[in-house]
Amino acid sequence: MVARAGTLVDRLDRRRLILVASASANTNVNIVAKGQRLRRRVVAGDPNPRPVRSSGDLVTPTFRSSPVRVRVPATSANLGPGFDTAGLALTLYDEVVVQVTGGGLHVDVQGEGAQDLPRDEHHLLVRSLRTAFDRLGGQPPGLSVTCHNRIPQARGLGSSSAAICAALVAARALVAGADLDDDAVLELANELEGHPDNVAACLRGGATFAWTEGATRVARIEPSADLAPVAFVPTSRASTKQVRGLLPATVPHADAAANAGRAALLPLALTAAPELLFAATRDLLHQPYRASAMPGSAALVQALRADGVAAIVSGAGPTVLALVGSAGVAAVTGRAPAGWDVLPLRVDLTGAAVVTG
Repeated sequence: MVARAGTLVDRLDRRRLILVASASANTNVNIVAKGQRLRRRVVAGDPNPRPVRSSGDLVTPTFRSSPVRVRVPATSANLGPGFDTAGLALTLYDEVVVQVTGGGLHVDVQGEGAQDLPRDEHHLLVRSLRTAFDRLGGQPPGLSVTCHNRIPQARGLGSSSAAICAALVAARALVAGADLDDDAVLELANELEGHPDNVAACLRGGATFAWTEGATRVARIEPSADLAPVAFVPTSRASTKQVRGLLPATVPHADAAANAGRAALLPLALTAAPELLFAATRDLLHQPYRASAMPGSAALVQALRADGVAAIVSGAGPTVLALVGSAGVAAVTGRAPAGWDVLPLRVDLTGAAVVTG
């Protein structure tokens, strides 16, 4: 999971709660936060602990002692014309195990990013956990975090969104009676990531169309069961921030109008009319301007589309996603350039979830 930080995480890190007394799972932990003194309790062995209320009806968290395992899907954003709005959840998953401990922080990273990602408070998942616990009333005395990463890092498949969503879902599951519903989780995930397309799909599954209108909103649809996305993943990486910097401040009105029309086709093409996918995935607003940063991806998209395949750059790239039916998977998997990984996938319909067993 990519350990880049959102602006909200950065702000909250500067006012991080200070742990002044460590404790075992059955003791009170006194925490000082900007002069406010709160009580924390961790109940060992109790599968359904009740929240502790302090004076003034301030709810302070009671943390579950058992570990929580969360599975989060990879996501592809934009889907061509749906810039910063459309997202698709994919059957490629990261899994995270988080447990409250008596003190300290232990982070283990396995799989993708194992050689690169930090194993301290700088890890995006840890930073997002801290933000979530702040929203839920306070920090646990200690944390153990294990990341089993399968989503390629910085390739346009939503690894940072997966980290954020995994953290928020895990934090909610670790706090008894947590006052953080699904809409609040989506809102916080959007604040942390900075745009809602990936996080909406990661949390809800299926295909999503998200926007901000006062609050973060999302419409979810279930694509055709025959839809079979194929991801072409290069070894090169892309920085979302740098790639966004290539976009112009203004675009021609004709291009904007054309994109709006194609984006309007997307829900229908993804569900009842897959024959429209090629037309519905044409983009004029971001892919052409980013092509110079990922020439191999741009060339593959062009070659696939020349043969009538609904191919797009996944998110900020450089992964290319081909949206085909089951019968078309074999024909496109052989089109990958040398050295690229090919991942035949399906659409995940569940989204981020606590898993058992």
